[in-house]
Amino acid sequence: MTKLKGLLLTEGMHGMISQVEGLAKALDLDFTHEKIELSSFWKLIPPSLTPVKDFVFKNKIDQNFNIVISCGRKSVIPSIFLKKKFGNKIMNIHIQDPKVSLSNFDYIIAPEHDGLIGRNVITSKGAIHYLRHKELDENEHYLKDRIKKDKLVTLIVGGPNKYYNYDKLEIANIFAKIEKNFIQNGYQLILIPSMRTPKNIVEIAKNYFDKNQVIVDTVDKKAYLSSLKLADHIVVTCDSTSMISESAMTGKPIYVAQMKPIKSNYRFKKFFELFKSMKIIKDLNNTVEDWSYDKLSETDRISSYIKEQLTNYDFS
Repeated sequence: MTKLKGLLLTEGMHGMISQVEGLAKALDLDFTHEKIELSSFWKLIPPSLTPVKDFVFKNKIDQNFNIVISCGRKSVIPSIFLKKKFGNKIMNIHIQDPKVSLSNFDYIIAPEHDGLIGRNVITSKGAIHYLRHKELDENEHYLKDRIKKDKLVTLIVGGPNKYYNYDKLEIANIFAKIEKNFIQNGYQLILIPSMRTPKNIVEIAKNYFDKNQVIVDTVDKKAYLSSLKLADHIVVTCDSTSMISESAMTGKPIYVAQMKPIKSNYRFKKFFELFKSMKIIKDLNNTVEDWSYDKLSETDRISSYIKEQLTNYDFS
């Protein structure tokens, strides 16, 4: 049977790519990824005030596709434009709240903590993502030659955003807790940066921790996968709900390294409350505990539902 073709639309950020590619892989699509570029003026205008016209975005999209999966503000108008152009010949799915009428999409996938409600809304517990257990298994040995101890803690570091500014004192506080809670108790550290991690944070880590710790200094997907597989405990900075959601696929104890927000972080708080109620996360304080929970596999659950709907969908 010929695979359905997917068109993925994002702004190119890791968290967005992880979500659209995760769903596309779970749906077994033959997909291409388009990084959306808006025309200069329209970058400043919210989707609700933007005309659904092709002059709004610079991308020339002419390949064949059956399913459009979009994520992020910039991809909202291109997805709606393609739906209006091709009608029921395509299905369009948007991930996250599009901030426009939900009727513009066949399906909206939104995290439960957003509180979005609608007949075509599928809620997820946290963010869906592209990681698979097979990939973790295949990359387990990637960091093995750098591992010297039996107990491992992985620290996954995000980066500044409009809610958290990564003040040096905040970072020093997180590193001090890692040192006291884990390294002084016989753990070896694996530090994994993300695409948003400033280079100076990696340099601070190299100077702060001793040479026995593993500081990965560039974005390295294989190192990320290996660290998730090898870790006994996982610590993730509070700015990335997507990386916390990805870590939750392991079923391993996850500590969230909290930082003081620079503006209201209501959505983050709702996310943390949900994941705490599911026994997935605890705040990084001054103790190390072991606990377990059901591995989170929202991508598979949601893709299974959409696959059922596809049997009733006519792309002709």
